[in-house]
Amino acid sequence: MNEQIRAREVRLVGPEGEQVGIVPLERALQLAADVELDLVEVAPMARPPVCKLMDFGKFKYESALKAREARRNQQQTVIKEMKLRPKIDPHDYETKKGHVVRFLKAGDKVKVTIMFRGREQSRPELGYRLLRRLESEITELGYVESAPKQDGRNMIMVLAPHRATKAAATAARGGAPRERETDATEAPPAEAAGPAGTTGE
Repeated sequence: MNEQIRAREVRLVGPEGEQVGIVPLERALQLAADVELDLVEVAPMARPPVCKLMDFGKFKYESALKAREARRNQQQTVIKEMKLRPKIDPHDYETKKGHVVRFLKAGDKVKVTIMFRGREQSRPELGYRLLRRLESEITELGYVESAPKQDGRNMIMVLAPHRATKAAATAARGGAPRERETDATEAPPAEAAGPAGTTGE
């Protein structure tokens, strides 16, 4: 910028984007001083380098505002977790499915974990069938982003909302950012647990 530019001549662009042409550096600096603007090198690899007349302080301020606005409007991924047992009670299943539906409608991904204990580990098909059942019942809201896979004593599947579902959730919030934005997996909130006295087993 300004005296830091080392080229002998530059291709000068005016403050409104108009092409001035190739001029000696001294002439470009004088023109910048005449209109109280900065001479900023915008394409240093060009031959000759391209420089533009601009208010660099104002440019930096507006760029920071745009970056801040972009971050504010950016939809961050939030992953909720829902845990089930392969022999879950029908009522508990419906309750937890309801939470999965609520998470997807809110535009969140859901990590569904089937927890096997004892002899249940020899019956992975029970967990697989349960996950496939859940998948078939939420198809209008989401899809399987990560297919069911065994992870030690657990079987894990990740559900993600359809774009339309996510867009609707954003619109419902008025395009405002989440109060809490994170990529970390979250445990389900207290109300995501089954009815009092149940464990989802």
